[in-house]
Amino acid sequence: MPGRMKQALTASKAPSEARAGTRVLKSTCRMCHGGCSALLHVENGRITRIEGDPDGPLNHGRLCPMGHASLELVRSPARLTHPLIRAGARGEGKWRRASWDEAYDYLCEKIRGIWERYGREGIAIGTGTGRHHKHWVPRFANMMGTPNSGNPGMAQCFFPRVNVMNLTYGQFAWSDYRGSRMPGVLLFWGHNPLNSSPDGEIGFQVRDALKAKPKIIVVDPRRIWLARQADVFLQLRPGTDDALALAMLNCIIAEETYDKDFVAKWTYGFEQLAGRVRPFTPEWAEPITWVPAKKIRAAARLWMQAQPGALEWGCAIEHTPNTIQTVRAISLLPALTGNIDVPGGWCFGMRGVAPFPFLPEVLPEEQRKKRLGAAAYKVLSGEGSRVPSAHMPSVFKSMRTGEPYWTKGFLVFGNNPLATYADSRLVRDSLLKLDLLMIADLFMTPACELADVVLPAAAWPELDQVVAMPYFGEDVVLAQQKAGQVGECKQDEVIMTELARRLGLAHCEDQPHAIFDGLLRPTGMTFKELAARGPVKLEMKYRKYEAKGFATPTGKIELYSTALEKMGYDPLPSYQEPPESPLSRPDLARQFPYVLTTGARIAVFYHSEYRQLPKLRRGAREPRVEIHPETAKRHGIAERDWVVISSPRGSIRQRAVLSADIHPRVIHCEHGWWFPEREGPEHGAFESNANVLTSQAPPYDPAMGTCQLRGLLCRIERAP
Repeated sequence: MPGRMKQALTASKAPSEARAGTRVLKSTCRMCHGGCSALLHVENGRITRIEGDPDGPLNHGRLCPMGHASLELVRSPARLTHPLIRAGARGEGKWRRASWDEAYDYLCEKIRGIWERYGREGIAIGTGTGRHHKHWVPRFANMMGTPNSGNPGMAQCFFPRVNVMNLTYGQFAWSDYRGSRMPGVLLFWGHNPLNSSPDGEIGFQVRDALKAKPKIIVVDPRRIWLARQADVFLQLRPGTDDALALAMLNCIIAEETYDKDFVAKWTYGFEQLAGRVRPFTPEWAEPITWVPAKKIRAAARLWMQAQPGALEWGCAIEHTPNTIQTVRAISLLPALTGNIDVPGGWCFGMRGVAPFPFLPEVLPEEQRKKRLGAAAYKVLSGEGSRVPSAHMPSVFKSMRTGEPYWTKGFLVFGNNPLATYADSRLVRDSLLKLDLLMIADLFMTPACELADVVLPAAAWPELDQVVAMPYFGEDVVLAQQKAGQVGECKQDEVIMTELARRLGLAHCEDQPHAIFDGLLRPTGMTFKELAARGPVKLEMKYRKYEAKGFATPTGKIELYSTALEKMGYDPLPSYQEPPESPLSRPDLARQFPYVLTTGARIAVFYHSEYRQLPKLRRGAREPRVEIHPETAKRHGIAERDWVVISSPRGSIRQRAVLSADIHPRVIHCEHGWWFPEREGPEHGAFESNANVLTSQAPPYDPAMGTCQLRGLLCRIERAP
């Protein structure tokens, strides 16, 4: 196991006894989505130590490098500590300090002006990764009367899986590591949870599951650590996951290894699926995916033979314009095994909290119809999603062109759009057209430098929140607790509530703690009681579908999706070559001969966050591009040379890392890079960030509106 991985999985020391006058609060680390339990030591209103909570049901006292750096985050001298209002031209970097009252008054005046001229839809609400305020952003948008809220990941990360699972199974499923047995086989598909620890599915649990010696199948263009442990490693061409999944389904159905009784009783549309996948043999998939047919067959057979199995899938499968059908194809592999909602299998959570009050009822129907993307992308923006989102490339287009109407205000909570959206320069051009850009964040980012108002947000140890993990499973219910406050920082939910009150919006009297108590009603506790008690772990019950069936129109797992058919989409999974690839654009491939993949997590950062923190920056000082040694030799590139990577959108530079673990025709770039230590206003935002190379142009996934982030074409050269 590499050194960084060892560091990522080290345990905290057991908490020492609190000194006299010191309080110890049970909280939840949110340096990422993971949800590890943490202890906050507070002395005289100041946090003195943060460590893992041994009673934490997900992490049992362990914290990753980011968790260990939490106190450095809180105390960072680079933190934003008071509201700022722009004092010069946009992007000039001139600011004046403002009080909260002045900032709120400024925002309300600007918002009302946009409403009067462009309508309520003229304001969009944005956010970043889905942590404590992830549900509050669409709630605030509904209160504001705008149909347009979203983030970089709604069409590209996690929510394609969430929406597909709701349509196919009736709810989201998670890998079971808490039952009477561990999984017999783990299928890691475009996912490295030892690095990413997402959404309550943290790397510590996966590491513990590996001790039971399950069979391992890994699908990835890079030979990550898990791939080196794998019984079968499928090193595919980025962007061809749909072809690989269809070939595995073909093998399982042709060889009749599927659970015939389960399929007959609990699935809908098997014969149609069998007919669809019949042409998609492993031999058909081999030249498309670059994976030998015999390996595809070996993976399909091992998946069926070593059950119960758990599927660990990541956002890598959600980065092409065939996202919905790719996710559909992969999601059907567990269904054919029959090991759904069983110990050690793919399970549904216990849903330990009440549904969040998003307030869709307060958004008028005429506004709902104006949602950008609603008519075209129904699984993202319409009836196919339980929490519809705007199509963000369409939102940026409306900022630039006024089509179909103008977006003139953008209120952003916890996101650095210049680093995290595709085609960073296009995003910058869009933001410069706005009449109002507000960003609430922890630090001054390149996007903040373009804002009219910058608000200082609270870090995770400075706020209260109910945390239910895993997302859409909610078997573990935890509290975040406010242990102190730096400067004038406020948590995002408080900012939204106060803005709603000053604007006189519906439900503006609802306070965050009242909503926390409502969420906890199924547990019989208030937020105050949960905070005092610590994490609650619900007893797991299996085969829940046997009582009421699956929450789909047919009451079964829909191999043939009646819901997609009703919306006008293909009800069966299908293959589609990415629009920019060696096969679809051989003309472009002559100029850009390599396949670009991006987005793998850096263990010490969370996307574009934390490069200000010395403890974490020491683990990754510079951006790195991974190149096969043969490929590097062809271009005269040596280890640690600066390399220029170019796509049809632009060029960046990163340090060369030569590795035989990547395919010779694939180039991997790190994403999210900018340089807080550099003078503003850009802070190197366009120098090394992979999103300078990616595209948010059409064609999009017809149901989800997803653009192509992986499998794009690129070239490399040694930098001068």
